[in-house]
Amino acid sequence: MNILEKIIVDKRKEVQEAKDYTTVKRLEQSLFFESSTVSLSKYLKRNDKIGIIAEIKRTSPSTKTLHKEIDVEKLSIAYMQSGASALSILTDQKYFEGSIQDLQIARKFNFCPILRKDFIIDEYQVIQSKSIGADCILLIAACLDPSTTSSLAALAKKLGLEVLLEVHNKEEVSSHLNEHIDIIGVNNRDLKTFNTDIQKSLDLLEFLPQQLCKISESGISTSHDISILKKAGYDGFLIGGHFMKSGDPAQICKELIDDYKSIAHES
Repeated sequence: MNILEKIIVDKRKEVQEAKDYTTVKRLEQSLFFESSTVSLSKYLKRNDKIGIIAEIKRTSPSTKTLHKEIDVEKLSIAYMQSGASALSILTDQKYFEGSIQDLQIARKFNFCPILRKDFIIDEYQVIQSKSIGADCILLIAACLDPSTTSSLAALAKKLGLEVLLEVHNKEEVSSHLNEHIDIIGVNNRDLKTFNTDIQKSLDLLEFLPQQLCKISESGISTSHDISILKKAGYDGFLIGGHFMKSGDPAQICKELIDDYKSIAHES
């Protein structure tokens, strides 16, 4: 059993525990449930931003501890002040030490689009995402069969959420894409070795629908990386580890954005 398979086994148990603790009816009574969402796909294409989705995570199976002590309120606000287009909040507890409370805090203090980053495998999690203030959910093709991907995405759209489909190869693009997907993301991380290479995004670009908003995920750390991907046709860049391993993630985010802007201005 690889790490992804193990995560999904544990996630099924976690979802069942959540269902036993909080009913769907109670989720639907949340203050956020009837609130309008903010479009991530539109924010990524704004001319005054460069498309960075700044991520908040404490640890991960691939990089271990990144940033244990996080003030989500301060960091989420600082990320947005640094020029980020959106936030990505890890809500998986066991493997990333995140929580739904992290997303709720970020929502309370920010109007920007917020992506719920988790291993979503059940309709309950989609409803839960809406109830805690997320604007977009992540569906990972490697974790789901095409039928489940479509049904979860359809429910998300019904609730007013956008859907980011994460793929790792051209087979997942062809098998998992459906009419409910708003954004397609290429994960540059090899799920078996955990190595990252932005070349994966470049290689898969020709297989991605032109009309969809496109993002590149993982392994992005320089303005040069962003420049290459942007010129190729990517609208957004999900960056977590590069920011979170520093003492001041928001400052590193600002420096990356400023550096990219200076290079873009010169060219």
